[in-house]
Amino acid sequence: MSTEAYVSFLAIGVVLVLIDGQIIYRSGRGYLESSYGDAAASASMTRLVTVLFHLVTLGLLALLSTIPLGASDLPGVVGRIGVLLLVLAIVHAVTLAVLGRIRGEQVGEAVVNRRLSRREAERRAVNVTTTAVPAQEASYPDVSPPLEHRAP
Repeated sequence: MSTEAYVSFLAIGVVLVLIDGQIIYRSGRGYLESSYGDAAASASMTRLVTVLFHLVTLGLLALLSTIPLGASDLPGVVGRIGVLLLVLAIVHAVTLAVLGRIRGEQVGEAVVNRRLSRREAERRAVNVTTTAVPAQEASYPDVSPPLEHRAP
């Protein structure tokens, strides 16, 4: 493969990876924000996942550029781009699975926290009703006989 074809493949590959990474970042941030409830936390987690996506995909791009495909320049570049798109689709799917798992864990954690806080509120309500009302002393009538009727 000639130098121009090699550079063209790398340039096209890098552009595809960067575009896909931006799509993952922007969509993932909104996707995780609904489960985190905190925009900064969701942006941070999405940024970490997106950096991992970029590193893996650019590494695969570099490895793919060294594999000989096709006899001439144009079919070789087209073949490499086709393989790159397939690899990019697989890495994209794995990244979506990672984001989905992160969101699932956050949603599950939120459900557990809501249940715990609901139980805590119920426990406090029970404690308030049992400790807030003072116990009243029972008054029983005096049933002892009058003093003049008592035997000596």
